[in-house]
Amino acid sequence: MSSPSVLLYGSYGFVGNLVAREAIDRDLDVLLAGRDREALAEQVDELERPGRVFPLEDPAVVTDALDDDDVDCVLNCAGPFSNTADPLVEGCLRTGTDYVDITGEIPVIEGIRKRGDDASDAGVTLLPAVGFSAVPMDCLAAHLAERLPDADALELGVDSFRPPSIGTVRTVIEGIEDGGAIYRDGRLEHVPAAWRTRRIDFGRGKRSAVTMPMGDVSTAHYTTGIQNVSVYAIAPRPARLALQSHQYLTPLLAATPVREGMKQLAGLVREGPGSWSRKRGSAYLWGEARVEGEEEGEEGDDERGSGAADDADADTEDTNGGERAVSRLQTPDPYVVTVDAAVAATERVLDGETEDGFRTPAGAFGPEFVLELEGVAGFFDESTPESDSPAVDVPS
Repeated sequence: MSSPSVLLYGSYGFVGNLVAREAIDRDLDVLLAGRDREALAEQVDELERPGRVFPLEDPAVVTDALDDDDVDCVLNCAGPFSNTADPLVEGCLRTGTDYVDITGEIPVIEGIRKRGDDASDAGVTLLPAVGFSAVPMDCLAAHLAERLPDADALELGVDSFRPPSIGTVRTVIEGIEDGGAIYRDGRLEHVPAAWRTRRIDFGRGKRSAVTMPMGDVSTAHYTTGIQNVSVYAIAPRPARLALQSHQYLTPLLAATPVREGMKQLAGLVREGPGSWSRKRGSAYLWGEARVEGEEEGEEGDDERGSGAADDADADTEDTNGGERAVSRLQTPDPYVVTVDAAVAATERVLDGETEDGFRTPAGAFGPEFVLELEGVAGFFDESTPESDSPAVDVPS
């Protein structure tokens, strides 16, 4: 009997290629795949692995591509995931194939969750967001929920500047009209970009961060059940001002001709950071769980709901005497984490370690999943990590 295999869609993109090489190094049976025949043929020759070319517009074509004995799991690395996730998920449900991806897009995660019952009925696991865009903070959220089980508010944040790959830029452009998003009282709520600002000590001193519509908003809510969730990212003042102008620029930027032109310009972005840069990179993550109650939540709406508000200090902000827990996490470079986490999660799915239906990374594997990744030392509860970058092995 042959070993379980994974079809890696978007295998020739910058991240997809890194994932393919790592999966092969870990002896996974990898089938390279995508829509670009020329790029795929070149990769097939270089990596000496089989390839499969198919577009995603026709559900019957996708079903045929997945409907055979040599595909046990699809790992989708092709963004924007708003374009690729739905057809691949549908194909997986039709063929009984497990699905994994590295999206960080809230609408994509929410859409996949809506297929959870269908997946349970089909005996399929749907596991989105197993890259850096969710795994570390999702595990941090689960850890905080264990520390403070009665928490009803959760705030998470990341301090990491990393030049984007072409695929990342195109994904951002695709979702440019969405603005910001939070969970409030158990419901996903759209808010202006940079809706709130806080000064947060992620582990190397206090820095200003703004709310961002990262996939962790959704995954952390579903993993922990906490009703109020927001996510922050470091943003220098010029970036904050630009984000706060988002609502005025959206009608222009969201216009189809403008958006398509921006996607073409994205092709001028360099493909991604080199191995030396990825080896030296690091990210600092912070999370705060609170027990607020209804009264505090109502007051917080007015105090914190303006993108133009002054910086609130994460360490001194009044919580009306409620319980509070803070934890931090340091990881290697985001690209390194994405590759490691994507392959590790896929290995577990192939080994049958996940239940059928919709799953989040920490919901599937627990908060310790992130600690199994190379270069992640542990959670820092009420303390800060070392400032040096974690030591990791990054192939040239």
